[in-house]
Amino acid sequence: MQVFLPDGSSLSVASEATVQDVAAAIGPGLVRAAIAGRIGDREVDLSAPVREGDEITITTLDSERGLEILRHSAAHVLAEAATTFRPGTKVGIGPAIDQGFYYDFQFSEPMGEDDLPQLQEEIERLVAAEEKFHREEVGREEALKLFADQPFKQELIRELPEGEPISVYRHGTFLDLCRGPHLPDTGRIPAIQVLSVAGAYWKGSTDNPMLTRIYGTAFTSKKDLKEYLDRMEMAKERDHRRLGRELGLFSLHQEAPGFPFFHPKGMRLIGALVDYWRREHEAAGYEEIQTPIILDRALWEQSGHWDNYKNDMYFTEIDGGDFAVKPMNCPGSILVYRSEQHSYKELPLRVAELGKVHRHELSGVLHGLLRVRSFTQDDAHIYCLPEQVEDEVVGVVELTRRIYRTFGFDEVELELSTKPEKYIGSDEMWDRAEGALAAALERSGLEYKLNPGDGAFYGPKIDFHIRDVMDRTWQCATCQLDFAMPERFELEYVGEDNQRHRPVMIHRTVLGSIERFMGILIEHYGGAFPTWLAPIQAVVIPVADRHVEYAESVLKDLVGAGIRAEVDGRGESVGRKIRDNEMAKIPFMLVVGDREQASDSLSLRSWAEGDLGAKPRGEVVLRLKREAETPPVNAEPPEGSRS
Repeated sequence: MQVFLPDGSSLSVASEATVQDVAAAIGPGLVRAAIAGRIGDREVDLSAPVREGDEITITTLDSERGLEILRHSAAHVLAEAATTFRPGTKVGIGPAIDQGFYYDFQFSEPMGEDDLPQLQEEIERLVAAEEKFHREEVGREEALKLFADQPFKQELIRELPEGEPISVYRHGTFLDLCRGPHLPDTGRIPAIQVLSVAGAYWKGSTDNPMLTRIYGTAFTSKKDLKEYLDRMEMAKERDHRRLGRELGLFSLHQEAPGFPFFHPKGMRLIGALVDYWRREHEAAGYEEIQTPIILDRALWEQSGHWDNYKNDMYFTEIDGGDFAVKPMNCPGSILVYRSEQHSYKELPLRVAELGKVHRHELSGVLHGLLRVRSFTQDDAHIYCLPEQVEDEVVGVVELTRRIYRTFGFDEVELELSTKPEKYIGSDEMWDRAEGALAAALERSGLEYKLNPGDGAFYGPKIDFHIRDVMDRTWQCATCQLDFAMPERFELEYVGEDNQRHRPVMIHRTVLGSIERFMGILIEHYGGAFPTWLAPIQAVVIPVADRHVEYAESVLKDLVGAGIRAEVDGRGESVGRKIRDNEMAKIPFMLVVGDREQASDSLSLRSWAEGDLGAKPRGEVVLRLKREAETPPVNAEPPEGSRS
């Protein structure tokens, strides 16, 4: 019989051929690399039969989808190992995720990190056994019988549409409810590793039982796995919670879960970050405002947040009225805009706010500075004419990329998210907004991915993902286009025709959250911040007490030059002081003893370069002044941006 390949060519195969037979007919190299396939739009195992006229696509292990199938199959192997290791275990779900996979279990006795080595041994045994993955289709009643001792699987079965066949997969002693496809056998997993244990509510709801979630990863080679584990080890060493404590930047306390406490050095870091942010925004034509943290419930009902976001908000009562702590800054900015009459000649109006917001996050997802309940958004709202939208979005893209480059985030991935299931405004309004964002991205000359259905409830958005030194991505900046909020709040400007018109509103952040961005920077730099950002840029180290007076005079020069500096006057040895300040990742140390005092010089040490020797005092102060300066604003836009 004849089947067709993606390029439109035909291939002759036996009447009872499978997808694997098609791969073999194409070539021996392909059949060795093949792990699954597609018949038309349907994903299938290699063992799936093909029919006359089918279009066949072969999935290989080295493809993006092949890696997902590998990791999904690895999750099944983890589940078999866990149920073998702990008989009677109840299993939940086990999907492939970015960088790996997980599986949720209900164990009869606790499973902890200490059990992972034994679990890993069992997994490796199952991989070596090369157990075949067998697919079966059964009816609802048979499926319920097959999983009679698995309550979570039975719940999932009952949620499936009636009358449709249900697919299950067997390998070794394990049976799972699954659509597939899977690898031909467990031996096709080249490299697999269990990583960690965590807690997770069944289906993510606190109303359901807490299960044990075991994370793992799998790669197409042991080399790739080792590189990933090395990055994981680096991430552990750079954990911002540990470094934040060791460097005296911030602390976390049970008395305020999700609400970080910033220490003096942490505030210096935030100050340097905010100073740079303000300079960039002033140069880009933004004006700064500040709005209240608590606002009347009626405002949140009018904005739509009450209907779409109230479960994540905090509330209070004032003078018998209902008020809410703001989870977002936009309604406050709108009130500022609405307090005056505006002309088309004033637009675009760019209004920025470092606004403190509060959102109720579940305790199980709180994570240092990366997931908190109170944070400062570097928000801005642009009120503009419809014909100005494209220019303004392009300007936001340029500003965002320029700021990210300052921190070494040269690689930025963009994502355009469209209308979600719950939204406000008309479909026509959404079509216009989505088209405007797409046009701005095209004009910027940047590649982007489409993320259907993930826009904000009031408008589509562009999300910016940065990649750190450990190859992890973070979504920080966002640019959201909003035709709905100006309608809801009846925002107006007087046009050239002397009539009243609606402005378009652009919501955007660059850093996203000052606190979260600080956590990302701590891990990206490993606590060794560039000099301009470091909480303490230089420390003066007197060799003995008789050198303290000279050290203090040097400190006066440094502070006068705008350098954040201090004197380490502790009664420790010079070697101990140097070691301690290196551990604190201070960019520069200035050692002063008899020789330096007599020659008005400084012995200069750099955290990055080591001992640089004795140099004239004035020369050192001048060098440190240059190193400590905030990066210049309005640098040349990256190639590909609008000039």
